[in-house]
Amino acid sequence: MNILTFDIEEWFHLLDNTSTKTEKQWSTFEPRIHQNMEVIFDILENTKVGATFFVVGWMAEKYPEVIREISDRGYEIGSHTHLHQLVYEQDKATFFADVEKSIKTIEDCTGKKVTSFRAPGFSIMEKNKWAFEVLYELGITTDSSVFPANRSHGGLPAYTTAEPSILKYNGVNLKEFPINTHSVFGKPLIFSGGGYFRLLPYPVIKKFTQKSDYVMTYFHPRDFDHNQPILEGLSQARKFKSYVGLKSCKPKLEKWLNEFDFIDLKNAIDNTDWTKVETVNLN
Repeated sequence: MNILTFDIEEWFHLLDNTSTKTEKQWSTFEPRIHQNMEVIFDILENTKVGATFFVVGWMAEKYPEVIREISDRGYEIGSHTHLHQLVYEQDKATFFADVEKSIKTIEDCTGKKVTSFRAPGFSIMEKNKWAFEVLYELGITTDSSVFPANRSHGGLPAYTTAEPSILKYNGVNLKEFPINTHSVFGKPLIFSGGGYFRLLPYPVIKKFTQKSDYVMTYFHPRDFDHNQPILEGLSQARKFKSYVGLKSCKPKLEKWLNEFDFIDLKNAIDNTDWTKVETVNLN
């Protein structure tokens, strides 16, 4: 089962970067979402593949025509929070208000109910697992926030499976679609989205995909925009992670989608026998 998803945010929505953290700062950058969404729509039309879009609520507020077009084209839409902040930097009440606003904004924009969610930077970790309680309270039934390995923005390395599963925490049950991993020398390696996908050569991605029963992708509009400005103040390592492989990402993704079968999250939910998947208790 291979699942195609996009996180819809602007090119300057980099996490953990002081110059791009607030709404006031965002207003100083040029918008590139319209041209970048045309690239994504082109990819989907060329490959005839469905996809799920996790949308930042601020994008639906600022550019409702873009989000309506995603919906009108028949693609599923979930929440990616409203202001695209790291979850572990918020308290429970702040996170609740932010996700609640994102859901309302997206639903007002599309007229369709939002039941799926992904945290920015996969930033739900051990110290803020209460986020899953918040999601459940807000009517989210399916989550794709678990990164079952260590990473700069957190991760849940103790999560026992990198496959569709039932996430259980404090009496809350969610259908969880974590990011998949591939073991290399006993270490979990991510290859199916963002900078990982842009960095790795296609033959490596193809080989890992062939050996995987489950792949969860995550791409952003900026992943295909090799003409975007380079943000000031980034470390050399951060620049490399953020800008490597932008020019080759579109043809690489199209090749991948043509060589393997991909579906959206809704179809993945319908195709999963939830009586047989692993239940992961995070208590």
